[in-house]
Amino acid sequence: MQPILRTENLFALFCRLAACMTLFASTALGQVKDFDSIKLYTLENESGMTVRATNYGAIITSIMVPDRNGNLADVALGYDCVEDYINAVDKPYFGAVVGRYGNRIAKGEFTLDGETYSLLKNNGENHLHGGAIGFDKVVWTVDDYVEGKSLTLSYLAKDMEEGYPGNLSLKVTYTLKGDNSLVVDYYATTDKATPVNVTQHTYFNLKGEGESTILNHELMLNAKKYTPVDEGLIPTGEMPAVAGTPFDFTTAKSIGRDIGKQDEQLSFGLGYDHNWVLDKGGKDGELTLAAQVYESTSGRAMEIHTTEPGIQFYCGNFLDGRLRGKSGKPYVHRGGFCLETQHFPDSPNQTNFPSTILKPGDTYESKTVFKFSAK
Repeated sequence: MQPILRTENLFALFCRLAACMTLFASTALGQVKDFDSIKLYTLENESGMTVRATNYGAIITSIMVPDRNGNLADVALGYDCVEDYINAVDKPYFGAVVGRYGNRIAKGEFTLDGETYSLLKNNGENHLHGGAIGFDKVVWTVDDYVEGKSLTLSYLAKDMEEGYPGNLSLKVTYTLKGDNSLVVDYYATTDKATPVNVTQHTYFNLKGEGESTILNHELMLNAKKYTPVDEGLIPTGEMPAVAGTPFDFTTAKSIGRDIGKQDEQLSFGLGYDHNWVLDKGGKDGELTLAAQVYESTSGRAMEIHTTEPGIQFYCGNFLDGRLRGKSGKPYVHRGGFCLETQHFPDSPNQTNFPSTILKPGDTYESKTVFKFSAK
């Protein structure tokens, strides 16, 4: 068995170089000119947990965690080769940092300081995850790599890139702790007022990627309210209680228990694809519990804490078995779930939602912790 390299060239490791060069030359994403700078970085701790991430899209490509018997499995959906991330037709955003605005903005526009900004409509009549070339489709700069421990990436989103105002300077740091916690820190500044809502878009399956559906996973969301949506998955602005609805995860239940119920919101989302309003305690900027997930056959568990006010729970409704991941197995319908810590969707157009506007002189700071265990 070959030893794990701490810093790896994705092409040398996973792809036939000539084939990848050809794909880069022919892809519509001609913006990726500096493909030689794309690398894969490994974080690992003494308990055997490893996390791999690349500076293309700040993508987390792999999360290896033990089950109750100490057996390791990769619980993050994704690909072996960077070409697959670049050329993915269905744009699942596996493992990526998405922005400048994660989630949806209604009708691809917002008004700020009296000026209306138009964004690409890449999700029906709405804007999703930063547009055609969002943060998931660019090569980030590696600012710092503490071998095996942490990785800091940065990206400068220029004024009017994808239609957003302001030069936004963003940093993301991934840190793996000894207690099997993966800490994600975001930091950003701007020279012009702009909306910012950055999140991590990893798909999880605690049985292991490609191992059937996630419907038996037990999920708890620390949220008594959620934000219902219209047919285009844009929030209505209301924040009703989840009690008595399929959206009540205040007590842990299997993801599949209520997903087939007759419910307008489930119909709109083709299942769960909604934002929950987290029950925040303490001061602004402090970590609070957002979610707990448990998978009984492996014993793997994941707990999420965040400084963000909301969390988007998406249960892989658009996975359909056509995509094959690292194991070679198809990613079946609801074969992975996302728990995206965030501000609420369409906040620039919703006056009753927490503001996402970052102004010059202020800093955007956000932290999310994914802690893994087994029992």
